[in-house]
Amino acid sequence: VSGGEVAADVFGDGPPVVLVHGAPSWSYLWRGVVPSLARNHTVYVWDLPGFGDSRLAPGVWPSIELQARTLAELVDHWGLGEPGLVGHDIGGGIVMRAHLIEQVPTRGLALLDAAVLGPWNTPFTEHQQRYPQAYRTMPEDVFTDVIDKRLRSACHRRMSDEVAEAYLSQWSGQAGQNRWIDQVVSVSFDDTREAVAKLDQVTAPTLVLWGEQDQWLSTTTGDRLAAAIPGAQRANITAAGHFVAEDNPNDTADALLQFFG
Repeated sequence: VSGGEVAADVFGDGPPVVLVHGAPSWSYLWRGVVPSLARNHTVYVWDLPGFGDSRLAPGVWPSIELQARTLAELVDHWGLGEPGLVGHDIGGGIVMRAHLIEQVPTRGLALLDAAVLGPWNTPFTEHQQRYPQAYRTMPEDVFTDVIDKRLRSACHRRMSDEVAEAYLSQWSGQAGQNRWIDQVVSVSFDDTREAVAKLDQVTAPTLVLWGEQDQWLSTTTGDRLAAAIPGAQRANITAAGHFVAEDNPNDTADALLQFFG
């Protein structure tokens, strides 16, 4: 793709659905959702450039604008026509920008604990954006402790050490530490302003799905987002925090299956 190299995979058969993760996760987030969706759909998963196994081209920053353009390139590359688009966290902002600004057609939008309406930054993110060099130069073991605790707070249920390590692996070592800060400083509500201004023009069926125990973006944010999109469906997933697909993959998959048909 124009911004680097994307790691992707495809599962199942049927109408296409593209899953777009957010920060600070990667496509691993969807592992509990894909098997159910793939029974009735062709499911496309990919790592955002700068996340997981994808790589950014030199000099490119992992902004929402870049990720939306990448999604448009992938949909065209895969020849999907009008896929269902599912976005979690900043993946929600990416999906909405891809649809409304990059003109990616869709048969349905599912926005999960989505960073679309700003401002969405948590106090921790704000602090990192103000003092990025302090985090880049922090001793690696201290940095790992800090983001480990932060990552675990994305879930309502206890995250096992094995699962936490899978999420943290992309941020390990000095290179991973810089990679983390790169994505933190690159993500801005400015990249979704244009899409937010056009939310009242959305005609595709839309589902706004939220973890009932989300401590990063409250359920009231989901209410506001659904109210801004004509005809949007609104639902919560019980026993789930911000990483809704991690906490409760079965109910998340069932909600998506019901929505996409």
